[in-house]
Amino acid sequence: MTQCPCSPDKKFNKCCGPFHKGAAAPTAEKLMRSRYSAYVLKDYDYLNRTCHPDHQADAADFADQGDIIWKGLEIVDTEAGGEDDQDGIVEFVARYSLKGAEYRQHERSNFIRQDGQWIYLDGEFVKPAPVHSEKVGRNEPCPCGSGKKHKKCCL
Repeated sequence: MTQCPCSPDKKFNKCCGPFHKGAAAPTAEKLMRSRYSAYVLKDYDYLNRTCHPDHQADAADFADQGDIIWKGLEIVDTEAGGEDDQDGIVEFVARYSLKGAEYRQHERSNFIRQDGQWIYLDGEFVKPAPVHSEKVGRNEPCPCGSGKKHKKCCL
């Protein structure tokens, strides 16, 4: 494989490949990217190795994904998770298809450093913002909650 699943403009052997071969990911985001690549490549042993021991599943549990085809990864936000941190959060959207239907997995994942290695602790799905059916005036506060006028924000 030449192209890295986590980032089409990078080579696998320079991006996620070293982590799959045993190198420690230096940041929570790089571990998250390498875990996405592991899902694409069906490297379930890697997923198991990089998961917190309290939440590890048998590699066979990861294999029960059906016919998922992973289509792309977008990192939305990171909080901490740097080379000098002990914990971090990575918010991401992973796109995939299953039986011809398109889906998105939007998640905020928690990572911790244990024995010098970043590992996945847990995550929670991000729910989409509620859709407001009532009409909002241009000069009213934006329903997204930004505090700005609607005309200066989402209009």
